[in-house]
Amino acid sequence: MAEIVTVARPYAEAAFKLAKELNQLDAWSDALRLLVTVVEHEEVARVIDNPNVSAPQIESLLQGIVGEQVSVEVKNFISILVSNKRLNLLPEVARQYAQLKLDAENGVDAAVVSAFPLSDAQLNELSAQLVKRFGRQIRAQVTVDPELLGGVKITVGDQVIDASVRGKLQAMAYGLKS
Repeated sequence: MAEIVTVARPYAEAAFKLAKELNQLDAWSDALRLLVTVVEHEEVARVIDNPNVSAPQIESLLQGIVGEQVSVEVKNFISILVSNKRLNLLPEVARQYAQLKLDAENGVDAAVVSAFPLSDAQLNELSAQLVKRFGRQIRAQVTVDPELLGGVKITVGDQVIDASVRGKLQAMAYGLKS
């Protein structure tokens, strides 16, 4: 794992630097997500892993799939990854790129666990409250856990905000035992 992280870092940093210079941070985020989806597709992955398929054929396939959805610079990035046999790094490159972008935007990741799916309006309101509290942009990753009974549990860095019914019941039970 550490090796993949280390090898992917220069690619992520190069992509980020170029995207920043071109003022295309969001476009590159979208392009990297698209590329990860493409290379992780079962049929495409089978072609990429096939030793009988040449690098130019793989590049042509990927360029054909993404078509005009990505910029010339992203297509050049694909060429570099293919020629260096580094397509397997794309998920990690995308992850590191996203972190570099978040850091540049003074943002932070928030893991939000909710008892029920959140509507866009609820998520926007929650994100706005977290921005006020932490003074940074929030990138929320929402998961649903019905065992919370109601409410949400939010983890930002090493801070946990437990506003779930289950958490409140546990706190009450602990208070009654003391």
